[in-house]
Amino acid sequence: MTPLTVIVTVACYFALLIGISWVASRGSDNDTFFTGNRKAPWPVVAFAMVGAAISGVTFISVPGMVAAKGYAYLQMVMGFIVGYVVIAVALVPLFYRLGLVSIYGYLGQRFGSNSYRSGAWIFFVSKMLGASVRFFVVCAVLQLLVFRPLGIPFEVNVAATIGLIWLYTVRGGVKALVWTDLLKSACLIGSVALCIIFIAKDLGLGFTQLVDAVGSHHSSRVFFFDDPKSGQWFWKQFLAGVFMAIATNGLDQDMMQRHLSCRDSASSRKNMIWSGVMQFFVIGLFLILGTMLLLYTSHNALELPEKSDELFGLVASHDGMPVVAGIVFVVGLIAAAYSAAGSALTSLTTSLTVDILDAPQRLDPQRLTIVRRRIHGAMAAVMGLVIVVFYHLSEDDAISAVYTLASYTYGPILGLFAFGLLTRRKVRDSWVPAICIAAPALAWVVQWLLHRTWGYETGFELLIINAMLTMIGLTAAVPAARRQTPTAYAEKPV
Repeated sequence: MTPLTVIVTVACYFALLIGISWVASRGSDNDTFFTGNRKAPWPVVAFAMVGAAISGVTFISVPGMVAAKGYAYLQMVMGFIVGYVVIAVALVPLFYRLGLVSIYGYLGQRFGSNSYRSGAWIFFVSKMLGASVRFFVVCAVLQLLVFRPLGIPFEVNVAATIGLIWLYTVRGGVKALVWTDLLKSACLIGSVALCIIFIAKDLGLGFTQLVDAVGSHHSSRVFFFDDPKSGQWFWKQFLAGVFMAIATNGLDQDMMQRHLSCRDSASSRKNMIWSGVMQFFVIGLFLILGTMLLLYTSHNALELPEKSDELFGLVASHDGMPVVAGIVFVVGLIAAAYSAAGSALTSLTTSLTVDILDAPQRLDPQRLTIVRRRIHGAMAAVMGLVIVVFYHLSEDDAISAVYTLASYTYGPILGLFAFGLLTRRKVRDSWVPAICIAAPALAWVVQWLLHRTWGYETGFELLIINAMLTMIGLTAAVPAARRQTPTAYAEKPV
């Protein structure tokens, strides 16, 4: 696949992306940017959310992980569905009743301004780092396929792609994201399905033979009940999936801003549950692709790459595959990565404008528009800078380190919301920032002790440990003489 082929593919995708964004953004205002005017049809949002939940790293990594971990990831995805039900029942009605633009406004009403700012800043730092690293992976792939052969520096690559992302999100915000995510979901599902078809055709497998080949392959094992210390143990994966879904969807401004763009609470609840069910089948498709990639490498005597993330690209660009397979791979990759980066830019702009600067309360609509667009541009510049710095300073395992960081940063947010919803106690608001810093530090100590003492491999349940430590800290912050019910926090809109 030549650099020109990749450039034309990316250009065509962006032209379609910007066209959809332009149509969706007509007549937009600040309410359109922040909430989509709460007019998005729930079936559209549900299908769009399938793509929104999948990043460029997921697109590359999930098929690759099959070689070492089988289909263990499906155990976590089963937990996701339960988590989505919890969000639909407990969080969505609350957020609609409060009329929130940013979900962290709940923390301000429940505990106070320090809690509100703590939640917003934790999200801000986590999302900036996570989104930048996810987008870095794709920029690195494009640098290898396109920009390096043309002698173009990595910095120009990042500036050009970040500029395009800024362009299609600057006006429409959430409304544009919902409709462009619809395109992303279609491209992702189509890309994976077509790659499976291309590989099956090369291997001479019909539908029945394909099902038999995948089902009998050693990589297609789903359930792991034998070793509780293992990171793939069923209950560890399932329970972690429940809480991870709640934290990274229900308590993440980036994801919830889409769900809150539906007309009402009932529509948003239906969207939430259906998106979880659809995500299960789409992830299953990615895992089946992983088995097909292993079958292809075995059939063609290809050596497996040292890094599992390189498996998909290795097969898609192999001489034995048609050129269209490489094009489909690029389309799926950029659809996953660019939409995720655009979503992150919008949510970061919303969080900084609404949560941290409190601009909607202080500025008139015209001035708010100016400030919001300047912040949006600044967020794009900062993201580009983080990507470039990461490119020059990163080590082989740096991406894994950042994903582990997500388990630390979402823990305090999960603990804050859980304490607020499950208890009716007030806390010393001034203590909350310190608790949100101390809990992840203690979680790291617990993780280290478990591994050193019992050889226990801590996985995503680190998030649960982190949240529990946060709740213990909040309990300690309850004033001894003031355990009364908080004043009507649930009825005052933000």
